[in-house]
Amino acid sequence: MFVDEVEIRVQSGGGGNGCVSFRREKFIPFGGPNGGNGGKGGDVWVVATRNKQSLLDFKFQPFYRADRGEHGMGKEMDGRSGEDLIIQVPPGTIVYDTEQGERIADLTEVDTPFLIAKGGRGGRGNKTFKSSVQRAPRFATPGKLGEARSLRLELQLLADVGLVGLPNAGKSSFLRSISRAQPKVADYPFTTLDPHLGVASHKGCQIVVADLPGLIEGASQGAGLGHKFLRHVARNRLLLHVVDCSPEVDAITHNIEVVEHELKEHDPELAERPLIYVFSKIDLLAPAERRHKAMVLKERGYEGFYVSNPTGEGFPVLLDELAERSVQWNPPPEEILPN
Repeated sequence: MFVDEVEIRVQSGGGGNGCVSFRREKFIPFGGPNGGNGGKGGDVWVVATRNKQSLLDFKFQPFYRADRGEHGMGKEMDGRSGEDLIIQVPPGTIVYDTEQGERIADLTEVDTPFLIAKGGRGGRGNKTFKSSVQRAPRFATPGKLGEARSLRLELQLLADVGLVGLPNAGKSSFLRSISRAQPKVADYPFTTLDPHLGVASHKGCQIVVADLPGLIEGASQGAGLGHKFLRHVARNRLLLHVVDCSPEVDAITHNIEVVEHELKEHDPELAERPLIYVFSKIDLLAPAERRHKAMVLKERGYEGFYVSNPTGEGFPVLLDELAERSVQWNPPPEEILPN
């Protein structure tokens, strides 16, 4: 089960109380104050890790609390600080404060912790209040309470390439053909109910590809699976618009326009995102029909790559194009020349 939006509550640890204590030893009847300080409460951090692919775990555990700091003790012993709590989330998770309605963090970098709630400060023991005019302070301060925050976590998948298109256009079969991902494939619409990630390896390049649920007309207003799908497109560097080329040319053109309209309605910037047309299911066409459709679509401004998932035809040329672009996205580190 893929979950890409949850609400949780976090509580950092409270600080331990300071201690009121005096030194009491034989032959020292009036020893000075020796009450220790309370320990600091644990902080709450969030960190992106590749070990997580979904926010599913948070559905079953919506509350998280860091450890409280220990109270101070006599003999000038300070309390131990509470352990920090580290919450792991998938890369691409955005953290919102639900009470303030503001975005706190956008966790696109792996293994980079972000402080969400700071632990409470420990209280001061009476040893710290000793002075020339206050020789025997009989008071200490309590520890500060930790922070409590209500958060909304929203996942936007991080991928180099996003597969867009109508339901049953062949996106899942495409992903299975270029990677080891195993999304469900069947001959009915909406086979893909959740996003899937795959890695295509070609000529030494690693290209992360996201297979996203199919669009239908009205998806930008929440129809079909649009409300689950469109947020993930924002992270993709390149869109592959997978189009079923088995219908008539006018129907193909209409299908392309439906998808592009929904993308633009959701976010006008997506209309400027680099996009490549991938015409699938060419194995269903006779060679003459294939050439005719390719010519007409080119005249209408829809030039792209023609592929067959069962036979693998067209994939080498397309993967060459993706590998060339991936070098631009992730340039190799500059070599350090010897002096």
